[in-house]
Formats: sequence, structure tokens, C-alpha cells
Amino acid sequence: MDTTTADPLVGRLLDGRYRIESRIARGGMATVYLALDVRLDRTVALKVMHRSLAEDPAFVRRFIGEAKSVASLSHPNVVHVFDQGTDTDVVYLSMEYVPGKTLRDTLRDRGRLPAREALEIMIPVLAALGAAHQAGMVHRDVKPENVLLTDDGRVKVVDFGLARAIEATNQTRTGVMIGTIGYMSPEQVMTGGADVRSDVYAAGIMLFELVTGQQPYDGETPMSVAYRHVHDTVPPPSSVVPEVPPLIDTLVTHATARSPDDRPADATAMLVAAVDAHRMLPRTTTPPAHTRTSGAHSMPYSAPSSRPGTAPLQMPQAAANHTLIQPREEVPARRAGFRPNWFLVALAVVMVVAVALTGWYFSQATYVPVPDLVGKDLAVAQKAATTSGFKVKTAPGENDEKIAEGLVLRTDPGRNVELERGAVLTLVPSLGPKRVLVPNVEGMTEPEARTAVAKAGLDVNRVSRLANQGVERGKVIRTSPEVGEKVKEGSKVNIYVSAGLVMPDVGGMPKDEAANYLQTQGFQVQVNEVDDDAEPCTVIAQTPKAKSEVDQGAQAMITVARCQTDFWDWFKGDNEARDDQEFQLVPSVVGKNVNDARNELQGLGFKVQVRKLTKDGVVRFQRPAGNSERPPGATVVLWQ
Repeated sequence: MDTTTADPLVGRLLDGRYRIESRIARGGMATVYLALDVRLDRTVALKVMHRSLAEDPAFVRRFIGEAKSVASLSHPNVVHVFDQGTDTDVVYLSMEYVPGKTLRDTLRDRGRLPAREALEIMIPVLAALGAAHQAGMVHRDVKPENVLLTDDGRVKVVDFGLARAIEATNQTRTGVMIGTIGYMSPEQVMTGGADVRSDVYAAGIMLFELVTGQQPYDGETPMSVAYRHVHDTVPPPSSVVPEVPPLIDTLVTHATARSPDDRPADATAMLVAAVDAHRMLPRTTTPPAHTRTSGAHSMPYSAPSSRPGTAPLQMPQAAANHTLIQPREEVPARRAGFRPNWFLVALAVVMVVAVALTGWYFSQATYVPVPDLVGKDLAVAQKAATTSGFKVKTAPGENDEKIAEGLVLRTDPGRNVELERGAVLTLVPSLGPKRVLVPNVEGMTEPEARTAVAKAGLDVNRVSRLANQGVERGKVIRTSPEVGEKVKEGSKVNIYVSAGLVMPDVGGMPKDEAANYLQTQGFQVQVNEVDDDAEPCTVIAQTPKAKSEVDQGAQAMITVARCQTDFWDWFKGDNEARDDQEFQLVPSVVGKNVNDARNELQGLGFKVQVRKLTKDGVVRFQRPAGNSERPPGATVVLWQ
């Protein structure tokens, strides 16, 4: 039979707003439906309380109050509550619909999880519980069924405040336990009371189950499990699965202490410890469990099956995980009517004493956890380790980019590993960041310099050639960073090699200026005049060619157009000047910034060409010379 179609609420429009599409799950206190909010046109999860609860005015009042409190709890790891309301005999809660699966589904599909994965689920759960605890709320029913793993990898906690609302019902006024037996703290079993430390206890049980694949206690009835929560100490997970790391054992043991005062103060305190443990666990390549969903959308809520006021006679695994409303009077301290065999009692006492004495004897070999000494001054760390009962050995230092010289880089064994008192603890000091000196390669050839830089543990980044009269062509002038500077190993070094003399481009320059400039640059200059149509006394050719690299003192020959005695005759002939032609005086711009000179000349109507001799941006020479006349549009050449 299709239970969805048989459900009378399917198809109904609640409160004129929520059209119920289908039933997702049914639990002991509520049924959850997939519904459409027709007012906002969005899909929601609608939790409808069972009629036995909805008919209780005390429950309805408390339910509405708790719904308002939960709705104010805004946290990314809490399923949001949108609305609450009543429609005749229906009391409902409108919540965020979260496609995905419950943590219980994941455990059922995969079994136990690796420690790191388990913490990656517990951390957001604890963050959600911590936010609730800070707001003065207690969940009271933390379990895998109430943790959702969404299809996009998020973790969400549901059902805040529901258990507290149940406490107001007529069914519970004589005193009951409310929660899920498998995760119920000793104080919940004994008194029915719960505070933030009760949620911490349940979170510890859940972490135990995640890494072992089972709960710490089982039994034929719920009360036998409850009895063990009160009278037994939760074992470390490694007693069930030996490969569980000690860090997880410590977390579980602290969270599940029988006395609430011995547990973390709240979920935030446990969260800090869980994050610290996750940071210290080795990384694995296995993706988190909640990112490998099967693709099926399952229930975004808990799905308990036991009805209020009932308890199963047997304890299959599923029943142990259902939210339970159980009379506290049924939790026995011992079986009624039992008549002890005093011989067996005496024998048991003797055995207990013997075991205790044996444990005391072997406990004399005290084990001490390695303290956290990383980052401490070496002398301080040595003293602290000795005080803790270790023999201290100092290993050779090692370089490290983060830990300064003289501080402890690491210990062997590492932090929190338990060693017998008197065992050797090795401290490895840091030598600080490794730095190397930039070698002196000045005067070397480029290949020699590359070899020297590589031997120093550095890399050559760029080689640049610079004109330099003082250093032989092909030899290194300098480096950047400079010689002797301390740099990180593997750093890049720039090398600057002498290009010797570089023949400048003096084409078109007046003869005297060109010859004088080349001499100042270290050239032996020879001038050769020839007949040519070019402007008289200007360079028309040069040897070596412009930008050629030559050795110091090299010969340079410039060929110039013959210097005519009547320059004006040449100028008129070259320009076919007419008597009515207008001329413009060319100003002298030598010594000015080349950009300012260009703008000045162009403003007078001249064309400007700029040729580079240096990089200082100052005009060194010009042609035609300053204060000479040229027609509008004539070209003025500037050398900078």
C-alpha cells in the first residue's frame, strides 16, 4: 500500500499557504512532509506534530515559544525555521528543505569513517550546537538522524527545541527521560534534566559511533542501555578500532565524562578541541563522506519510529536511535527481588580488589604526554621537558622559514604522545630561515658568473649588457642583489655584463658635436669629408655602425658632407627658396627636457625627430643649431 497516497494530509492546503505534496518520513513525535509555500513559491519541509501532542494545550504553547527561539537562531549549520502555525487540529513547523541524506544514512551505507572525515562532520555540528548554546538553547536530542549532509557538501543540524517542547505535555509531568537512549547523558537518565553539557555528551557518543561504526553500549532493552550510561565509563574508540588516533580517544573521553563538570563547558569548547585535533591529524586523499552522496534526496530531519510513552521489548540498532519518552522510574539501580549469593559477592569483591591492586602496581610505570614545546626558546623547552620527567636530547638544528633561530622546531616524539616517565625526548632546534650570500662574480665572464651563482644555491634570472668604459667587454659589472647580500636560498639574481664601448648613433649630427661626443665616450675619432647633397658639415655615415660593441680606445670614423663656405647658398638651393618665402627662427633647446623641447618646437610649427644617446631625457645636441632660420614645417633633430 502506498502510505503517501493514503495519508489524509497529502494534497491539503494548510493555513491557506502550504500545499502538502508528499510524505517524506514519519517519526514518534511528528511526520514530515514535502510542501509548497504557495505564497512565496518555494519548497519547504513541513513538520506536523502527531495528534496526541497537538491536542495538549501546554505542548502547543511551548512548541510555539520554542519555534520562535529556533527561528531567531541564524547559523549556516542549522536548518532554518521559517514559520509555525496551527490549522484546526494540525500543529506544524515550516522549515528549510535540505535535499541530501542524514548522517545515519551515511553510516548505514559506509560503516565507520576515518578519523579526519569524522571530525570534518563533527566540526560544523559542534559549531551549530555552540551557536545554540550561546543563545541559551539546548538541543537535547543530538544524534546522526538529526544531522543532514546536503548534496553540495554542507552539514546541517535539525530539531532544536522539539524535545524541550515535549517536556510541557501532560504525558511527561510525572517525570520522564526525553531523548534517544543511545546518546542520553547520565543526568538525563537519572533526573530528566539536560543542559549544554548533555549535548556535549551526545556529541561525544556520536563521534565514537562515527569512527567505530557502532555505539559504545548495546542491550536487550532501552533501560539496559540507559543503565550503562549511568554506571559505565565510555571506552576509548581505539578499544574497538585500534587504528583510531589517540587524539580522537581524548576528545571522546573528555566529552563523555559521566560528571557534567568534567566535560567541555559547552559545544564551543569542544569545537576548539576538535579543530585542534583536525589540524594535527595527518591529511588523507579520501574526500569527506558528505561529499560522496548517492544522488538520492532523502529525509532532511530525524525519522524516529517509537511512539511517545512506549518502549520496545528488544533493542535492534534502529530502535536504539529513536527519540524516546520513557518514565524515569523504570531505570533500575538493581533488579527488584534479587537475592544475592553472599559467597559470590565476597568472591567478586576479592577479584575487584585484586584487579585494582594489579592496576595500581602497573600504573607505577607512569606515562606522561609530551608537552607542546614547538616555538619555545630551546633552554625554556629543555627545562619544561625535564620538569615533565623526560630525559632531554638536543638534535642538530635545521633551517625553517617560519620558526626563528633558537626556538624549538619540533620534538620527537611529537606533542601529546604518551611516553614512560624518564624516556628520552629529542628536541630539534630551528636554525631560522636559510640564507645564502650573493657571490662576488664581478670581472667574471657570463658563463663563469652563472656557475658561481648556481654553486651558491641561487638562480640567474636575467643577464643585461650595459655600456661601460671601465670594465672589459664581456665581463660582469655587478649583480642585483649586490655582492655579499644575504638572500633566501633559490632566489633569483640579475647579472649585468659590460658591453664595453657601444657605438652611438651620430647620423645627421653636426660634425664638431659628433666628433667631440665620440671622443668623450672613449673613441679615437677620424673625420672624412665628402661631397654630398646632405646638409653641409653633418654626419652621413659612421664606422662602426650604431649600437656596435667595441673595445675601449677603438677607432671610429665619421663621414660628413663637405662643409661649404656659403651655407646659405646650399640652404636656398636645397629648399628652392623664393624671395617671398617666410622663415621661422629655431630656438635653442639644448639642456632642456626633451618632451618640453619637442612641445616648444612643435608649437612653432616645426617637425621634431628625437634620437637617443643616453637615458637622462635631456637634449644634448640639436640640428639646425639654435637661433638659425628655417621655413615653417622644417624638421628639427634632437639628440638626448
